[in-house]
Amino acid sequence: MFKAADLPETLPVFPLPGALLLPRARLPLHIFEPRYLAMLDDCLKSRHRLIGMVQPLPNSDNTLHRIGCAGRVTQFSETEDGRYMITLAGVSRFRILKEEAGFQAYRRCLVDWQDYDRDLGMHEHDPEFQRASFLGLLQKYFDAQALSTDWDAMKEADDEMLINSLAMLLELQVEDKQAMLEAKSLAERRKILTTLLEFALLGGDTEDRMQ
Repeated sequence: MFKAADLPETLPVFPLPGALLLPRARLPLHIFEPRYLAMLDDCLKSRHRLIGMVQPLPNSDNTLHRIGCAGRVTQFSETEDGRYMITLAGVSRFRILKEEAGFQAYRRCLVDWQDYDRDLGMHEHDPEFQRASFLGLLQKYFDAQALSTDWDAMKEADDEMLINSLAMLLELQVEDKQAMLEAKSLAERRKILTTLLEFALLGGDTEDRMQ
């Protein structure tokens, strides 16, 4: 487990729209662009093996959101044609202070971790979570979207794994994903997700709803 003192001042960042990583969750990635292959190679040589996942602002010229989440490379495998399949284990969110100029092909940022000390702790719980009601709403959403899932696993998953997995896996707008990343607590993230599901079932524009 990481301690605050173990976290680096700078991070390589991987800008990817719609890719959400949360603390204690896992994100599989397919790495194939030369600059990100170089990033991974440097990451694996580092002591911490951390990569910062950050979403670019929609309709911007590669401008990044200020809040991202760092993940540690815990699994990787190489394909015959030189690509990598990796898994990041979410460690902590961070705030970008500035982007560093340098000679790397990929982007690096100076970051601040201090607002997210609780990310390094134990699993979060949501005391007000009404699982049966939430799963009923989720089943309506899945039916409307023609999606399938393992409902037994959904019922047995702990609060944090359930909410965070859905936040990461569902196809939502970039800004909706960012709102859930920046949520101060699991309960707040669950409320945002519930609002998005309810509004989607009404046929509304979730982007307008979240403003």
